Amino acid sequence: MNQAELFTKAGSLVEMIGAKGFPGALADLLRFTVPYSYTVVFGYRDAARPLDLFDDFPVSKQKIFVTDYVEGPYLLDPFFRAAKRPVAQGLYRMRDLAPDRFYQGEYYRNYYAKTGLAEEIGFFIKLAPSTTIVLSLMRAEKAFSAREMVGLQNIAPFVIATARKHWGGLPHMTQTSDNGDDKKIENSFASFGQGTLTPREREVVEHTLKGNSAEAISKILGIASGTVRIHRRNVYAKLQISSQGELFSMFIKALSGTAG
Repeated sequence: MNQAELFTKAGSLVEMIGAKGFPGALADLLRFTVPYSYTVVFGYRDAARPLDLFDDFPVSKQKIFVTDYVEGPYLLDPFFRAAKRPVAQGLYRMRDLAPDRFYQGEYYRNYYAKTGLAEEIGFFIKLAPSTTIVLSLMRAEKAFSAREMVGLQNIAPFVIATARKHWGGLPHMTQTSDNGDDKKIENSFASFGQGTLTPREREVVEHTLKGNSAEAISKILGIASGTVRIHRRNVYAKLQISSQGELFSMFIKALSGTAG
């Protein structure tokens, strides 16, 4: 890496803090460090729909990465879940934050796999107790190498500091959601199947959809893994479905208000 050019780009980025061109300049700096396919910056505030603060997706990718994502799948996104915990500021691989069965789960199969990504990593940047932005770097061809991750880790303090300065006003911005349904989104897991499923069955559904195995759910809820499987069978019977794929589809439809 040409260090002089890196410092030149870093200086230009600092001068653009607060300007419209800052996100693009930040992406340019990151690509100078490590090549990758797409950049997206989402703002997460409590359980409200994510704000697309910046992205460089081509038009053909906007629907899958942004439009579809904010309609509900984001609730099962490991980055969204981590932002709500929250995790410490820094750079993370998605696979390190994902549940144990994430790549076998229905969120991955029915949504994430359609993105065609080989890997996604993200800088977590804390703006306020309830507000985090995640700057995601996405690769379509191959995963980031250990050496590339080290290179990005080295500039992480600079990336986080400049991003905090640029988007620092986000926690004070008024955010409205489509149809005023922030409360509905926040309570989506708790209300899914209400009147049909028991509270425990709804908990099992939530953790199943997030990509947790029966063994992981048993530890989270403090019940036997066999009991988890019984709850799953009961859920399928009550909802008249036969697969996790149908469960995922039903959840997304309920969230968007299209379920009967």
